[in-house]
Amino acid sequence: MSEDQPPDDSKLTRSKRGWAEQGKFLTGHAVSTQVDRLPPGQHVVGDWPVLDLGRQPDVATARWQLKIDGLVERPLTLDWAAFQAIPQRERISDIHCVTTWSRYDNRWQGVSTRDLLDLVQPKDEAAAVMLHAYDGYTTNLPLADFAAKDALLAHHWEGQPLARAHGGPVRLVVPHLYFWKSAKWISRIELLGRDRPGFWEVNGYHMRGDPWTEQRYSGA
Repeated sequence: MSEDQPPDDSKLTRSKRGWAEQGKFLTGHAVSTQVDRLPPGQHVVGDWPVLDLGRQPDVATARWQLKIDGLVERPLTLDWAAFQAIPQRERISDIHCVTTWSRYDNRWQGVSTRDLLDLVQPKDEAAAVMLHAYDGYTTNLPLADFAAKDALLAHHWEGQPLARAHGGPVRLVVPHLYFWKSAKWISRIELLGRDRPGFWEVNGYHMRGDPWTEQRYSGA
């Protein structure tokens, strides 16, 4: 199996595809605006569960690269030194996983998505982003969500380098959406003229994934 082809029949994939078909975890209590810190159907945990597609790529910083291309004026390929030379930001945010757990007050360090977009200058017709990962995973975001004020390409968590199991050396963090949208082991950011589905989105999951309106599945 090549690095750009994620496994599509792992135990987790089969389970989560079944959850989408059944509408599992939906409470029917979605709200139109964020009125509570904990979204409907979620519960708070103290640990950080590990979920992946059965592969955890081992990407040394010496060979890590991030490509930003598609509908941009200035396509870029960043190595680790160039990535670290971009202004580094700190953010504190919550995690909301579609499998119903939430974790509060995670402290991140990394590069703001807004700073990255300033470097590449999206074209006027850019409307969405496809995220590509070293394990072959993909997920999509509207450009406005990717450019949210607290969105970050994180390389540190709680003062320590981001662990491989959690997407190190670099993962996306978009706190206001379910966490499957925050791709681990990120390798490429592709700007698109229109939204198109990624891995979980073609397996029954929502194109956007807003926790407060319970956008877990494609029928939500």
